[in-house]
Order: sequence, then C-alpha cells, then structure tokens
Amino acid sequence: MKVEIRLTQDAYEPYAVIYTNEITDEVRETADSIHASNRIVIANEDERSIVLFARDIYMIRIEDAAVWIHCKEKKYSAKKRLCDIEKALGEGFMRISKTTLVNLKYIAYVEPYFNGTMLLVMKNGSKDSISRKYLPKFKEYLGL
Repeated sequence: MKVEIRLTQDAYEPYAVIYTNEITDEVRETADSIHASNRIVIANEDERSIVLFARDIYMIRIEDAAVWIHCKEKKYSAKKRLCDIEKALGEGFMRISKTTLVNLKYIAYVEPYFNGTMLLVMKNGSKDSISRKYLPKFKEYLGL
C-alpha cells in the first residue's frame, strides 16, 4: 500500500482518506487500525478519571471482583463491566478467558501451561492463561 502524508494548516485534527479501486482485506485492516486508535476507555486513579486510548491498553482483567486496566507501566481501575469495555474497544482486542481481554499488538509470547491451556505474556510483563474455551480462536488468530 502506498502512503502519502501531507501537512496543511487547514486541518484542525488529522484525518485520513483512502483511495482504492476495491475494498480488500488490507484496506479494511488499515481503516480499522486508524479508527481503533481513537477509541477510549475511562479509568480511575484515586479521585481522578483518566482517559486511556486503546493503543495504550495492554490487558484488561477482573481481579478481586474489580476490573483493572493494565497499561505499559501502571494499572487503573474501571467502573464499567469487562463486556462493556470489550464492545467499546472492538477490533484489535481478544478475549482469552472469562475474566481477561488483551490487546493483540502487545503480545510478547505464549507457552504451554497447565491442563491444556496456554500462558500468554504481554510485552509489559503482564501474564494470564488462555482458557480452553477461548484457545481455538486464539490459535486461529496465530495461524496455528
């Protein structure tokens, strides 16, 4: 795909236009990627509400009956349910268990784990097991 970036004083915020003669998987993925970078989730830190962009989120997990959003170096609590956050984030995130959602671009590696599951390790060091229920879809994503 050819990419051209133009600077203009008339643009108040960045926008993208894709010229194509057909809608291919590459075009869809590019459009989804651009759109996904603007998705946000509101998290909490002490008394403050923090705006987190999808690109900054590594993993979202239920821990001790609360939803926690793991970023590169910090984690934040969230008041929304995991399924609501999953809908808000959309493409680029995958459920790996009943309690965990991961950003696919921050996966470091996976390895065999306990009872036919796999352990997933994120680039920030966060870890969680991929449950057997979600493993087939995850393997399909990896091409295994």
